[in-house]
Amino acid sequence: MRRQFVWSCAISLAVYSGATMADTSLPSVTLNGFGTLGVVHSDVTNADFVADPLASSGAGYSGEWSAEVDSRLGLQTTLAATSSLSATVQVVSEKRFDGSFSPDIEWAYLQYDATPTLSLRAGRMVQGSFMNSEYRKVSFATPWVRPPAEIYRLVPVANFDGVDLRYRYYLGESINDLRLSYGGGSLEYETGDIESSDSWGVSQHTRWGDTTLFASYGEVNVRAQELTQFFDVYRLFGPPGEALADRYEVDGKPVRILSVGVNYDPGSWFVEGEWARLSSSTLLGTIESAHMTAGYRIGQWTPYAGVGRARVLSNRFEPGLPSALYPPPLSDAAVLLNGTLNALLSSSLSQDSSTLGLRWDFRPGMALTVQYDHIDFRSGSPGGLINQQPSFQPGGDMNLFSLALDFVF
Repeated sequence: MRRQFVWSCAISLAVYSGATMADTSLPSVTLNGFGTLGVVHSDVTNADFVADPLASSGAGYSGEWSAEVDSRLGLQTTLAATSSLSATVQVVSEKRFDGSFSPDIEWAYLQYDATPTLSLRAGRMVQGSFMNSEYRKVSFATPWVRPPAEIYRLVPVANFDGVDLRYRYYLGESINDLRLSYGGGSLEYETGDIESSDSWGVSQHTRWGDTTLFASYGEVNVRAQELTQFFDVYRLFGPPGEALADRYEVDGKPVRILSVGVNYDPGSWFVEGEWARLSSSTLLGTIESAHMTAGYRIGQWTPYAGVGRARVLSNRFEPGLPSALYPPPLSDAAVLLNGTLNALLSSSLSQDSSTLGLRWDFRPGMALTVQYDHIDFRSGSPGGLINQQPSFQPGGDMNLFSLALDFVF
């Protein structure tokens, strides 16, 4: 129902925008877009590398090369109805959980500028959890083929339906953007959905000369249909099962995300770094992640290098139900449940990565990027790989080679 409502709003805005384009008495309607045509090669052949953890296939087991991992097309239209009221819709087509490229709505919001420095938005927007969250899918606007997984895979529900308040102010020579947001969202995948509710956050961007500083803190309540059903089975095993379900269940418990970032870009070179921490008293546990990238611009060419790190700080193993206390077949079911729980606990991203890349801005609005990534999976982590085959062993390493054509118009 929520998705249908958002689609209805988006269609209404699009129709209104089309009518406005024919009416020159109204201020303005803009239409622009962005996209990526990319291919990626993985040397792991018994599992798939994906940029989106909810995708159905990627590079590796499904094919050494994949043109579906990074490729996307986005269109955005903005209707400025008055000097203070506007509407924006952004639609993105990329690989989905069902294997299709069906377009989905990323943004669909109304914006009211109460003053030149104070704005209120309502509708569908992007969570401002990280430094590049708002344009994480516009690869042309970032130095990488894809945002660093160590940071940007921490939050699976990236957009939300709700409201946000933005206040822009000056402090000395700095330009500041303070954002407060509240809402919820959902994300479909093959066997269920992930819902977030009572999501709130505060973020601060500060620009001071060539330096940009970022800080964000937010909390969200997450519900995953499959996990709810999984822990409902645990509760059937009496007090030991109820205790485990209460400890690891996700529903109704806040997940906290704290992040800070810095970018220094005097023009001829740049360096950017981020640190983030996700913490919860649930199956999701506590994860700390960081990345840093530096690059040097030589005319149309920008070589760059980066490193990333993610570590799980919480429990990765749970003894689980005492299977010996239960008669067959309950004892067998307890062993199966314990194995599944430990597989989930160990599935969080724990890795070190190093990146080398070269970007060529060969014409305005278009860039060609080649990137190499080496990733070491730590503590037996599967590294977010999907379609794992029986021969796949968590841990180890992976090498990726990517080529992407990014464009905006």
